[in-house]
Amino acid sequence: MKVLLLTLMSLATINAEQGWYPHEGGLLKYRVNIRFGEEPDTMPDGWKFGRVSSVATDSAGNVYVFHRGPKADPLVVFDAKGKYLRSWGKGLFGNPHGLRIDKQDHVWITDNGDHQVMEFTNEGQLLRKWGIKGKAGTDSQTFNRPTDIAFAPTGEFYVSDGYGNSRVVKFSHEGKYIVDWGKRGTGPGEFNTPHSIAVDSKGTVYVSDRENNRIQIFDPNGKFLRQWTHLGATQNIFITPKDEMWIITHRDNIENITYDTLAGRIMHIDLATGKILGAMESPGHWIHVTPAGEIFIGSLTGNVFRWYPGWLQQGLGAEEGLKPAN
Repeated sequence: MKVLLLTLMSLATINAEQGWYPHEGGLLKYRVNIRFGEEPDTMPDGWKFGRVSSVATDSAGNVYVFHRGPKADPLVVFDAKGKYLRSWGKGLFGNPHGLRIDKQDHVWITDNGDHQVMEFTNEGQLLRKWGIKGKAGTDSQTFNRPTDIAFAPTGEFYVSDGYGNSRVVKFSHEGKYIVDWGKRGTGPGEFNTPHSIAVDSKGTVYVSDRENNRIQIFDPNGKFLRQWTHLGATQNIFITPKDEMWIITHRDNIENITYDTLAGRIMHIDLATGKILGAMESPGHWIHVTPAGEIFIGSLTGNVFRWYPGWLQQGLGAEEGLKPAN
């Protein structure tokens, strides 16, 4: 008994000494600009972000911010250095949510307040819209609080529909309804808040089934292929043209809701296996990765975080600057 007690005490001491849990796959070494678009402040006088729901960049590197505040237009555009360029959308949206930019630099949004999906030019001209403003539904003409959009390599697009419904809707390149799948539940092909959607170069569809703490994976027509349950309650998925997957996620759905997206992690994921290749802490609701490897995060704290590759090499706190104690 004495030996057992000593062994347990030793194990407890070892566990206590381990301290912080290591970053899965290794620490991603990035530095951050925590107030992109507001430092330096080049927006019109009195403007500031509300809750930033989503962020994306176009082919020129311009940054589009979709937010919920009353003091600035809902969609604000900056150059790559954070200088204000233009904005639009005042009074147009019920509740800004998702934002994606396609190969033509068209800007697509989901409005989960008015149950609509919209496509704009990058100057803010409305091109097309889906859903009936203010009307929630579950047929081929309506949504119920849609969350995200994803573009297939063959030209079709998908909408995760989302907070009110529990389904994915597929449309043709021309915008015509093709098929939908999913219902509320925990089984394969069922959802509890499909919050984000992405498509890889082969047309495989990845859906963040957030409140079920998993990512479900489907073929282009909604056939369930497999699921990943080790990545927590994923807020948002981004897949680069080179099939590199990045996510902003939380340990589980309770942590996500309780901390209001504060306790998140960015993760780099191997698309073939789901293996975590690296991780680092960040609040966040939305993620976008540029061709240059910068990571933009839209945060409900009212921030856009610009993460850029780099690590502190000198100055305060750097290893080179540390001196041995006397």
